[in-house]
Amino acid sequence: MGKRVVKNRLNNLDSKSWLKFQKSWFIHNPPPRRKDVLMHPAKFPETLAQEFIEFFTKQGESILDPMAGTGSALIAALRVKRHSFGIELNPKYANIANKLVDDEREKLGDEYSQIITKIIQGDAQNITEIIKTNNIPLIDYVITSPPYWDMLHQKGASTQKQRRFNSKLDVIYSDNPTDIGNIHDYEQFLEQLTAIYVNIKAFLKPKAYLTIIVKNVKKGGKLYPLAWDLAKKLESVYTLKDEKIWCQDNQRLFPYGYGNAWVSNTFHHYCLQFRNDV
Repeated sequence: MGKRVVKNRLNNLDSKSWLKFQKSWFIHNPPPRRKDVLMHPAKFPETLAQEFIEFFTKQGESILDPMAGTGSALIAALRVKRHSFGIELNPKYANIANKLVDDEREKLGDEYSQIITKIIQGDAQNITEIIKTNNIPLIDYVITSPPYWDMLHQKGASTQKQRRFNSKLDVIYSDNPTDIGNIHDYEQFLEQLTAIYVNIKAFLKPKAYLTIIVKNVKKGGKLYPLAWDLAKKLESVYTLKDEKIWCQDNQRLFPYGYGNAWVSNTFHHYCLQFRNDV
């Protein structure tokens, strides 16, 4: 009796690459950022996005990032021949993303000229209207990293202290009052963020996956379990399938609470995997 052939319906990976991705944690230290994207206060690494996109899609399928920033997920999708759509509230970042996508397409060559990569300047809270107005087709996969509440407003954050010395670098995502990264009430932030992902469901293909990369937040001496709260909110809409823990081991350690209280150096993020089981 011959060996059973398993048809890979999810992606184009071989069995070895598939197995490697199944590890529940991974270390990823992003390469140095280009000068033209340094102004963004919390850029998502293309190299990390590419690994997720390659696992959850096949070539020629479409991905969506409803909070695209400077276009990391879209650039990653272009590199592996997936169509992509991104929504970005801040016009400055949307313009940067368009330029970076154009640069990447030129570098990759004619073979990638037919791959759709579209940045839409708009508010993800209006995602239903945006998707319909722009005739975006049903999506095969969503990957996104939302604001970690109003974390960027916290003056005690070490990375923010460094950025405040350089007037060319943004400290927060925007000063737009509709930007959910500017909401200071935790429950209100959580409700509005959840609503964005709930509204995406109507435009996701059946069995399509949604990856949300997020972190629990420390504020005022208290831990707010943003990743866990978001997972709980969304489990009635999507199937929470799993999590992967993204660890960074090249960060500088600080003696928070030394001699007084336990305060960890937090160098991990939660990559929550949901599926659109309808």
